[in-house]
Amino acid sequence: MGNCIICGTPVDGEICKSHEEDAVFEFRGSSASELSPGRYYRGTVDGYADFGVFVDIGDHVTGLLHRSELDQRLESLDWEPGDDVYVQVLSVRDNGNVDLGWSIRQREREFRGKLIDTGDDEVLPEEFGDDRSESAADSESSDDGGSAAASDEDATAATGDAAAASESPDEADVEAGDLQTAVDDSGPSDDTGAPNASETVTTGSGSVATESAAASTPATDDAADAEPALNRTTIDTIDNQVGTVVRLEGEITGVRQTSGPTVFELRDETATVECAAFEEAGVRAYPDVDIDDVVALEGEVERHHGDLQIETETLEILDGEDGETVRERLEDAIESEARPADVSLLADHDAVAAVEDELVDAATAIRRAVMEARPIVVRHGATADGYVAGAAIERAVLPLIREKHTREDAEYHYFERRPLDGRVYDMDAATNDVTSMLEARDRHGEQLPLVLLVDAGSTEESVDGYDLLSLYDAETIVIDDSRADDEITDAVSLAVAPSLAGVDVADVTSTALSANVAAHVNDDVRDDLVHLPAVSYWENAPEAYVDLASEAGYDETGVSERREAVALEAYYQSYKDKRELVIDLLFADGEGSQIPRDGDLAAHVSEQFRAKLETELETARENLTTEDVDGVTVAVLDTGAFTHRYNFPTTTLLLDALHREQREANDEPFVTLGVGDDELHVRATDQLDVRALGDDVAAAAPDAGVHVVGGRDGHVAFLPGERDAVRDAALEALGETLA
Repeated sequence: MGNCIICGTPVDGEICKSHEEDAVFEFRGSSASELSPGRYYRGTVDGYADFGVFVDIGDHVTGLLHRSELDQRLESLDWEPGDDVYVQVLSVRDNGNVDLGWSIRQREREFRGKLIDTGDDEVLPEEFGDDRSESAADSESSDDGGSAAASDEDATAATGDAAAASESPDEADVEAGDLQTAVDDSGPSDDTGAPNASETVTTGSGSVATESAAASTPATDDAADAEPALNRTTIDTIDNQVGTVVRLEGEITGVRQTSGPTVFELRDETATVECAAFEEAGVRAYPDVDIDDVVALEGEVERHHGDLQIETETLEILDGEDGETVRERLEDAIESEARPADVSLLADHDAVAAVEDELVDAATAIRRAVMEARPIVVRHGATADGYVAGAAIERAVLPLIREKHTREDAEYHYFERRPLDGRVYDMDAATNDVTSMLEARDRHGEQLPLVLLVDAGSTEESVDGYDLLSLYDAETIVIDDSRADDEITDAVSLAVAPSLAGVDVADVTSTALSANVAAHVNDDVRDDLVHLPAVSYWENAPEAYVDLASEAGYDETGVSERREAVALEAYYQSYKDKRELVIDLLFADGEGSQIPRDGDLAAHVSEQFRAKLETELETARENLTTEDVDGVTVAVLDTGAFTHRYNFPTTTLLLDALHREQREANDEPFVTLGVGDDELHVRATDQLDVRALGDDVAAAAPDAGVHVVGGRDGHVAFLPGERDAVRDAALEALGETLA
């Protein structure tokens, strides 16, 4: 009769049934039948198969960890044959096959105890003659001398304390001084004040490697007490320090609790890294530490499933002067790095030049969000212009995220495009975003995002949505070519809208604005972006953008094929970003493309676009009526009766194409009017204020529930029962406005 090593309950053996899964077992039996299902065992990777990983449990038993039991793809595992892993025995079959399960705990320290499973009983390691901890074993195996070095240390330790006592204090001081001199003379640090990546991280008495070696040698209590603290290093240097204990200082930007350790995301002035801290399985470590706290952290640099990670040993909140020093260092680094050093627009374009300062401010805010480890959410219209504009921002931001974060999947956590249904950021979209960001904060410890509206959200109909975001202090930026409302400037953090600068926006697209922002977010991708403005114009693209595209290898056909292909794909699954597909369509010859370089995806998809559009245009032409209203020709299409509402193309895309055709055949002012069941869309040769038109229609049809969606460039919505009255009122108002 003994006591459970975890709870102390009297048991036959060393652990009670309720805590059996809290301990890790070393198997010293000889048969699979001696394993205990449900227990966690330390094993060794034996090899891979298409269906999983074979793991040796002890010296005589091999089990299969099936790919279905993994928490990631089999191909992404970085285990090598011979690596130690921790698995759970799920079952032992009658034929001796052992089924294994994944363990989220992959270090001995993450379990609450360790026992030896002899096959007949469980015993304490020291009773079995094996009292080495995992950390001790790791320390020995990390020496260049390998097992021989370990044997030498054992031999040295066996000589007792007498040999250590024979060394005089003066001799010890001289050796320590010589060691510090050697370290101090090893070379200069970089501009950040941190040691160079090629150097060891030093402490007051030597390198971390020296301290580790010293720690493995018996020492007096006085010597341990005198050991100085580690010097600070920076995250951008730890890639070359795997296996080394380092000290980092920075800001906590995320906290999430797993079923094993607590994972803190730490940001310093150079990058961001995840730090795992273990109290016990599923229990919050360092509960006083939270997002935005400035801390000092010490721990061992490791790779966890391919990602750099710190195994936290100590974590301390820095207050007062120490905390302020770190905050100032972070702010200075962000301020100097976030703002683009050089400002150079992609081309001479008056509408873009009018908002040059705002473009730079937007680029600065985006870069700053990346550096502060804040997620970026891009909302854009589900149109060709919206998708291309959003893709331009995406192209610039993703490399920065990969550079600043050590997680390989960081770009999927810190950047997201969410297409909008329309060009208004309404309460539905805002509620969706707020719900997502609060869930991410509560479940994963993420910071609140930067919300970027592109090709949408610049009219007063979006103010309610912005107000909801502002209650949580979420930063918002609008980049839009529409004629914006003045009310938007107070509702968002920054508006990039040429119309607010008093510029005619007839020859500018949201992509032209966004591509210029993106070029200043990341100058390294500028050459990838130069053809995008030309892609966004259905007609009359500024010559400067056409020339840029041509110089980049995109002729007129290549540009139009990409525009048409994106327009078609924007329609299908319009609520999804389709990141990889959009990359293939827009950047088929560049980094990130998933199709062969000799493939012609854009040409193939654009053929479908033209075929589907032509089918709808044939029907529309046959059912188009023309009216003369006070000398103005108005072509009217009953879009409710003569279009396929739920098929491609959209009503707006169809009317755009129809209006271009009709205008080419008419030299005089011309208007195309699409009247649906509850919406009225208008296209005119000269810019028309749809909001003013809506006011006139509402006055003439007071019972129609008329309201305008999307501001001066939007459309008129009404009650279906008053459709005829709205149509007549719109024709009369157009005649008075355009005569």
